[in-house]
Amino acid sequence: MMSLSGESLSAEHLKISAITPYTSIDYPGYFSAVVFVQGCPWRCRYCHNPHMQSREFHPEYLHSSWQELVNLLKRRQGLLDAVVFSGGEPTLDPALRDAMQQVKAMGFKIGLHTSGCNPEHVKRVIDSVDWVGLDVKASLTDSEAYRWIVGLEISDPARHVSETLEIIQKAQVAYECRTTAHPDYLPDEIILKLARELKDRGVENFALQIYRKPKELDLPFENVGHEYPEPETIETLKKLFPNFELRRE
Repeated sequence: MMSLSGESLSAEHLKISAITPYTSIDYPGYFSAVVFVQGCPWRCRYCHNPHMQSREFHPEYLHSSWQELVNLLKRRQGLLDAVVFSGGEPTLDPALRDAMQQVKAMGFKIGLHTSGCNPEHVKRVIDSVDWVGLDVKASLTDSEAYRWIVGLEISDPARHVSETLEIIQKAQVAYECRTTAHPDYLPDEIILKLARELKDRGVENFALQIYRKPKELDLPFENVGHEYPEPETIETLKKLFPNFELRRE
């Protein structure tokens, strides 16, 4: 997304909702900080960060600044490997490209978490990115299911995600596809359908993230036990992908 004038903004304008100073799981294989960027066009039914959906900061939540991030990274040089820009949907922010470039100049790898909701936004920053975590919320051939999950009657969200995957692959950037799963909207047979589609698209890294209900949010799905997905489904996923991970937390 560009500014109203059609130009990118400088990093100082990046809308940072929150910063996680250290994590070992958000960029596989690297110690990283995570920058949560404010704003998301989708309204996913299982969203854990609804206060980050608006581009305006929620009045009941603290937010951070670009200078806070820079100060943190200066202190953590030599201790952290990477910075992951997450959200919200970070590619919405017209200051993202400059922010990535400045962080990269400090010696950090750049990770990006994206829903793939707008391929053109991803295209503008992909040359600054070292790794992408791409959320695949449903089958890429089932736009109706995709629209239901993202909570909006938009034209074709599955096509947008499909195009984003093509952009990432063409750029030859390391990436992982990940899917947040619950049996109410992704029964085992649909998980396997989605997985086989990704396999056919050349995806090698896939993570199935089992939905967990935060205590503080009134979400429509309850937690599920280890009976989901079925053992046979897990074994099939392991055979489909050279690198498969099942995440329950």
